[in-house]
Amino acid sequence: MINLIKDTASLEAFCARLQDQPYITIDLEFIREKTYYAELALIQVGSEAECAIIDPLAPDLNMQSFFALLENPDIVKVFHAGHQDIEILYMLTHKIPYPVFDTQIVAQVCGFGENISYENLVKSICGVELDKSYRVSNWLQRPLSERQLEYALADVTHLRKIYRHLKAEAENSRRLEWLKEEMEAVYNPETYIIKPEESWQRLRARSHHPFFLTVLRELCAWRERRAQAKNITRQVIIKDDCLVNIASLCPHNHEELSQIRGIRKDIADGKLAPEIIEIICKCDKISPENYVRAPKEKKISSYSTPLYELLKLLLKLKAQEHQVVARLIAHDDDLKEFASAKNDKQNPILTGWRKEVFGEAALALRNGEVSISYNPKTHKIEIK
Repeated sequence: MINLIKDTASLEAFCARLQDQPYITIDLEFIREKTYYAELALIQVGSEAECAIIDPLAPDLNMQSFFALLENPDIVKVFHAGHQDIEILYMLTHKIPYPVFDTQIVAQVCGFGENISYENLVKSICGVELDKSYRVSNWLQRPLSERQLEYALADVTHLRKIYRHLKAEAENSRRLEWLKEEMEAVYNPETYIIKPEESWQRLRARSHHPFFLTVLRELCAWRERRAQAKNITRQVIIKDDCLVNIASLCPHNHEELSQIRGIRKDIADGKLAPEIIEIICKCDKISPENYVRAPKEKKISSYSTPLYELLKLLLKLKAQEHQVVARLIAHDDDLKEFASAKNDKQNPILTGWRKEVFGEAALALRNGEVSISYNPKTHKIEIK
């Protein structure tokens, strides 16, 4: 029988029983199809002793006992790919759960590849094939069927074994230290706060012209603020491609706006049109030194390029050897700087575990002390 918690007394009793647990597994079901902010529908919680589902839509349910549990530093909060779940909890409480163990992040240093899904982890570690037929359920409807609740609860029951497995593996291989930088982003509130003035970076710009980017930034910020205020999706206000078209053509009157490809009639003839035109007119007054400029890609000289290409291959080989996602070891800009012999003291690949896994071999390669070759007998690429 599934423990579905719908009243404050039951929730307080459940949370009291969890206070002595070393960890809890957490998953949220939510809908985000028609609203800007996610609509929380269910909270699944598991421990070594028991599992339950909290119904946040239950009338007069006081969630404070659960929120207090999230702040308990003695209890590890286990999520899988927890960014959206933590974002929702942060929006509700203005606090980030602590400490957090994200199984998707930890899996990256334990040989499971990048961004592995929960289903694949369950299959690999638990030997269970999950039934995902209820994935697209409307979790806001009430009542939910027993099968729907069973499906939801499975997202925290198997997570217990996954947590124990990955924790032991990371500890035995001394790789928990490798995760510190990744976890810094998890605990940073800026990770979950959407800044309207930065929302333009979500779009694929057709041009890097500074004035175009400036207009696009202002239009996207306007749309973002309106979506937040109305709690509706960005696309309901105006679609991405239409916004890019407006930024490209910069209409200064209703006639010019109405001729833009993809513009809806209700936008061109409605109350949004004057706001759009006003934004463009304001952009005309921005001085060129304040225009948006696309980030410059780091470039390397022609004589450093061969080393850079070899470093990319070396990184791939070392990532495979140590069964860790290459991105965690080094970024492309790190390789370019290293190939150019710039800022070695600040380069992450020459510090901590990264130096041991990759940096020392990279130094030897740059110094001509090792080579990379193909062995026709083993059909493998070797570092000598």
